[in-house]
Amino acid sequence: MRRRIAVLATALALLLTGCTAGDEGPDDGVVRLRFQSLAWQKESVDANRQLVAEWNATHPGVQIDYIQGSWDSVHDQLLTSFEGGEAPDIIHDASDDLADFAYGGDLADLRPLLSERLRADIPARSWETTTFGDGIYGVPFLQEPRVLIANRAILESSGVRVPTPASPWSWTEFRQVAQELTRSMGPGRYAVAWPLKEPVSVSLNLGLSAGGRLFHREADGRVTVRFTEEDAVVPGTLRDQVVVDRTAPRTTLGSGGSDTLPGFFAGKYAMVPLGFAYRQQIAQQAPKGFEWTVLPAPAGSAGLTQGVSPQTLSIAADSPYKKEAAEFLDFFLRPGNMVRLARGDWMLPTGTAALADPSLHTARDGWATGAAVAARLRPAPAQAVRGYPEWKDKVATPAFQEYYSGAIDAAELRERLVEDGNRVLARYQRK
Repeated sequence: MRRRIAVLATALALLLTGCTAGDEGPDDGVVRLRFQSLAWQKESVDANRQLVAEWNATHPGVQIDYIQGSWDSVHDQLLTSFEGGEAPDIIHDASDDLADFAYGGDLADLRPLLSERLRADIPARSWETTTFGDGIYGVPFLQEPRVLIANRAILESSGVRVPTPASPWSWTEFRQVAQELTRSMGPGRYAVAWPLKEPVSVSLNLGLSAGGRLFHREADGRVTVRFTEEDAVVPGTLRDQVVVDRTAPRTTLGSGGSDTLPGFFAGKYAMVPLGFAYRQQIAQQAPKGFEWTVLPAPAGSAGLTQGVSPQTLSIAADSPYKKEAAEFLDFFLRPGNMVRLARGDWMLPTGTAALADPSLHTARDGWATGAAVAARLRPAPAQAVRGYPEWKDKVATPAFQEYYSGAIDAAELRERLVEDGNRVLARYQRK
């Protein structure tokens, strides 16, 4: 491993110069682990720091140094730190970013390190998101379904049927409801605003509800792209709302979720499909008296199933203190602590015990809707596909953007995703 080579070289240099390793830091027998967290919301950062402080207060022999990372730069930062042998011992990331690090030998296989309690508490479907080959390279601990955030007043005054997790809208009904809502709202207003700055994850993850898979693993282990009728259901509905029905504005297609909130608060949009964590921003920023509600995403032939890429905690392969790092993870992800982390991030825990906590099943702020959907969350379709980042950036993102805007039709979308996409994936799967 790169870090091991660097360590050996350093040790040899110290011997040759007559120095001691202890000159580089306090030789007090204390194990010091670096934990890089990507928490960014104040409540989440506070929860992370508090848990680290609680551990440090009760484990004088193993101390955690909290390092603040950033979601915006984590992939490149980890690449650089692994290459230089300076990666944190404990790494916060997302499951869809782990494949190359796992296959590249940068992350430790956690199977011999995890406690039986933690292994049993997190469902198998969540462990699938961090399993690459025969190994487990991260602990999935927070997950975020996509939901519909709706203006309660507009919804109720329109008279449309309000969906519940037990009786959601189908994709066909969702399109019809959007037409009714747009008519009732008047000119210049829309039933739904789709923020599709990152169209690929939305298309693939919601596509699971209609039975779409897109990526298919063949008998020889290779992955190919096939765009079936099931894969076309969700993208087709979105495009029809924008191009045909005019129930969704074209102007938000290049927007991020936060960009749609001013229009939502102003009543320009009745609904916005967003990640579950956006509820915090809405609760904090909504005008006084603004009433909003959380609805499940539409269902298809596979019901409310949708793909997710959970937040994860991994251990660097070159960390000399893997056992101690795993013990910290077991503490950090105890059920009560996992609830604190979930509430701090306004997300859902993966752990069965934590998810059963009554505070995550209240109607207030839509917690109950998210908890009801949690059982239908599955690994994102591209979870273990090597070459996915390049396929997404060079092929799928521009193709979906042009399709949703009406610049290309479904036939061209299929051709580009499949033919261009398989050429990209083939380069990563040569034997």
